[in-house]
Amino acid sequence: MFERFERLVFGLLTAEDRRTITSMLEACGRTNCDWSGDYRVFSRDVWDPADVFGLLVPQILALEPTHDRAIVAALDDTNLRKSGTRIPGVTYRRDPMSPPFHVNFVRAQRFMQTSIVVPFAGEPSAARAIPVAFDHAPSAAKPPKNASDEQRRHHSNEKQAMCLSTRAIAAIERLRGVISRTQPARPLLMTVDGSYTNKNVLKHLPADTRLIGRIRKDASLHHLPEVSVGRGRPTWYGSQVTPEQVRQNDAIAWTSIKIFAAGREHDCDVKVVEPLLWRKTGASLRLRLIVIRPLAYRRSEHSRHLLYRQPAYLITTDLDTPLEDLVQAYFWRWDIEVNHRDEKQLIGVGHAQVRAPKSAERVPAFAVAAYSILLLSAARAFGLAAAEPILPLPKWRNPTTRAQRISTRQMQRRLRTERLGSGYCSPNFDHFASNVASHMKRPKSEVTFIDALSYACT
Repeated sequence: MFERFERLVFGLLTAEDRRTITSMLEACGRTNCDWSGDYRVFSRDVWDPADVFGLLVPQILALEPTHDRAIVAALDDTNLRKSGTRIPGVTYRRDPMSPPFHVNFVRAQRFMQTSIVVPFAGEPSAARAIPVAFDHAPSAAKPPKNASDEQRRHHSNEKQAMCLSTRAIAAIERLRGVISRTQPARPLLMTVDGSYTNKNVLKHLPADTRLIGRIRKDASLHHLPEVSVGRGRPTWYGSQVTPEQVRQNDAIAWTSIKIFAAGREHDCDVKVVEPLLWRKTGASLRLRLIVIRPLAYRRSEHSRHLLYRQPAYLITTDLDTPLEDLVQAYFWRWDIEVNHRDEKQLIGVGHAQVRAPKSAERVPAFAVAAYSILLLSAARAFGLAAAEPILPLPKWRNPTTRAQRISTRQMQRRLRTERLGSGYCSPNFDHFASNVASHMKRPKSEVTFIDALSYACT
């Protein structure tokens, strides 16, 4: 079983065609072999994606340069477009790329991904998000028009159990459980978007887990109530305030902090109001409101006018972490969008044509796990913050433009080059080759990036 799994990982990462199971087998040189066993890897109940990702979490946490602050993780859902109507979980969903004035719909599967964000350094710096979960999140099927009352009640319960909020709580609890077995003393900080900043998620966070996410600018928040003296019913909520009112209130001063985003450091202006209460989460949960002033930018280098984007309104259950670390953690959340792009365009998540219910869930999760193994092995082999190319750049590339980090395409090119027999080796590879050589009992000079990937699989 393990040999098939490892072989399919290499086939997925080195294939140059669409990443179907057939193309994986062709990349491994098994065109004329029996393929039925490789298809059964996904259709039979012999492994669980959660167990595979669970083995990667301790290795990912070991990459962090410092272990004295909270573990940052990002959670988001994504759609995998499908043309077949009988694939389990496929339904019509809103296309996030459609224009705001005309909502489009596409057939797609919905998956929920969780990624651990590993910073390059202790101070504000770049970071890389590595996936640690990819869960199938279909919607509940609608009952027929002539459904009975019992069928409608069953649909209502099923809809609640299969909604994104309920699945997000389960994903956070599973990640918290894995972290507690390896580093129980470290808190977990989840960064989410506005669809997960609701009462169901905020009220059911596990122990030692905090959350920061977007909130509507017209959300009704409350200050703490004044201490009442005398008889009468106690007051649970104080005066009302909205995030937009906080932004427009000149009595609340802007605070400038340093954050790393878009390849360089920025001076970010924020306003903070704490503690606040939200009626949806109850009077016992105290929150912190963070308003971020939009950063100014120019359309071009010679543009005369400064332009601004929309302000951001964040709410968090973390009242202890320094403000700069909280805002930086939310800016790191963008890297999960980079994960989605690389998974769909380079790794080929969603390309496989499978119809079995288990295969429809496991093949995309397997592809994301292979992507995580690729990122993990590259971080071990070349360094987490390595930015030098691991293969010679083509002549048309400008050598003066230096990338912030090694890209996923460069990692795949390195694997394909080693499969073709090239002997090129990056100087950053030496510090890891000795560990792999001692583990595999091979000479250090013979260790390759393929060996590092195999070491990560084990």
